[in-house]
Amino acid sequence: MIYTVTLNPSIDYHLWIPALSEGTIHEAQKEWKVEGGKGINVSKVLHILGVNSTTLGFVGGFTGAFIQQQIEQAGISHQFIQIEQDSRINLKIKAQTETDISGVSPDIPEDAREQLLQQLDRLQNGDYLVLAGSVPKSLPSDMYQTIMKRLRGKGVRIFLDAKGQALKSGLSEEPFLIKPNHHELGELFGVTISTPEEAIDLGRKALEMGAQNVIVSMAGEGAVFVNSQAAYIARIPQRKPVNSIGAGDSMVAGFLYAHTQGMDTEAAFRFAVAAGSTTALSEGFCTHEKIHAFLSEIMITRIS
Repeated sequence: MIYTVTLNPSIDYHLWIPALSEGTIHEAQKEWKVEGGKGINVSKVLHILGVNSTTLGFVGGFTGAFIQQQIEQAGISHQFIQIEQDSRINLKIKAQTETDISGVSPDIPEDAREQLLQQLDRLQNGDYLVLAGSVPKSLPSDMYQTIMKRLRGKGVRIFLDAKGQALKSGLSEEPFLIKPNHHELGELFGVTISTPEEAIDLGRKALEMGAQNVIVSMAGEGAVFVNSQAAYIARIPQRKPVNSIGAGDSMVAGFLYAHTQGMDTEAAFRFAVAAGSTTALSEGFCTHEKIHAFLSEIMITRIS
């Protein structure tokens, strides 16, 4: 079974305006409200690809009710924990460029945190767990590490998509896969990554710190993959992205899907890159049709 955890879910409120100017009133041309959060997005993409998962996390207030309603209408299983404060609203303004404003996270009480840990204690050998997204300030920054420690030795394969301290502390628990972007991986080591080769070098350092597999997304430059056996660079055609929301989550879901379907590492990486790329080039998420049409456009080079 596949489980995804979103500690900080949201309503993502998208607004399209011709131009963004400070201190003026804008009239939106279009709007779109959708349930969001990285783990939730992974579950949504898996559902599109025909794979069941259960999404876990905290929801509260009228915004939390909307998130839960949308998940249920999509036919995705959930075990959300109810909290008192409202789930956050993130604003996505699409004008000359895309501007994101992340809303204020609700406080997560200790009893709700303990309830989540008890849910996760029921995971079994062969299960997959995706830990993705930001950690609310009311939770310890090493919350993902705490979860992984509790599951140590149970045979659960953990995908960790986080940044900052949440990523750094989680590496010691040997996650099956991490998927930072090049900014997040550079931040981990206090450097700036400019090329795929630099990403591979730091990906190998992440392996030394505990990760088993590393995918680094590099926006228009494609992505790299590193594990103990090989490293790959994936290059994609230069096209203007339509949507930056969910591309990385689609990459995680794409690799997880491909891995569970028995694809080898290179094929799974190619599928993941196609999933992330076609989400970035669409207003919605990737689909099987979009992914398979894009696969041949990806050039993969094996390094070492």
